[in-house]
Amino acid sequence: MTLERPIAPDPYELLPTVPLFTLTSDDVRNGEPMDVRYAHGSVGGENVSPHLAWSGFPEETRSFVVTCFDPDAPTGSGFWHWVLVNLPASVTELPTGVKESELGAAFSVRSDYGDTGYGGAAPPAGDRPHRYVFAVHAVDVDQLDVGPTASPAYVGFNLAFHTLARAVIRPTYQIAE
Repeated sequence: MTLERPIAPDPYELLPTVPLFTLTSDDVRNGEPMDVRYAHGSVGGENVSPHLAWSGFPEETRSFVVTCFDPDAPTGSGFWHWVLVNLPASVTELPTGVKESELGAAFSVRSDYGDTGYGGAAPPAGDRPHRYVFAVHAVDVDQLDVGPTASPAYVGFNLAFHTLARAVIRPTYQIAE
């Protein structure tokens, strides 16, 4: 007998509500499958981060944090694919395949792959479509008080106290058996 896993809640549904702003992409669409280009190399992808652009955030925004989280990963705690912190408020767009070296003081903490930088989609073969929750968090400080060895959970804890508003897009990815 095979038991179907329940669909995990969106992680931001569990946190205090904040205002929303707009997140768009030339590469991914809300609720639609991502191209293999944005999947992890372990499943034949190119491990390229998608283009993201945002607008309509609060005037008092002093920096941004960009994250990508898979709440559908069969771990009990989801899977962090990307946590990019301390983007200056002047940065409102990331090109496809952005290089951190182009982002000044911004840096990524390690993902659940154990690496820094973007780690593409890699759901188990045959599993249902997974949601990849790309979020841009408008932050009320120039820099979060975290370093490059911080865990995604620790960054999230700090974000809970500094997020002014959030923009989210949720493409999906699935690997056939």
